[in-house]
Amino acid sequence: MNETTKKLEISTSELDLIANALETQSKILRMQASAGGHGALSRLNDVKRLLATVSSQRENTGNRRPEPSGLWGILRSMRQAT
Repeated sequence: MNETTKKLEISTSELDLIANALETQSKILRMQASAGGHGALSRLNDVKRLLATVSSQRENTGNRRPEPSGLWGILRSMRQAT
């Protein structure tokens, strides 16, 4: 796997869709691996690692508060500047 990372802007609904697709792929690969499919176990491990990464990102995005805008944003930036 290539270890180069990039930041992507993905909405919460898109992240949920990706996680659901990876869970489905994981189930398919689990069945193939149990049937002795060549390379399925290796791919299953890769998908599980990726799913863990996506799941942790999903948890992090749920905990973030939106940046204040308008007057509140100005007041906050003034408070941080002092």
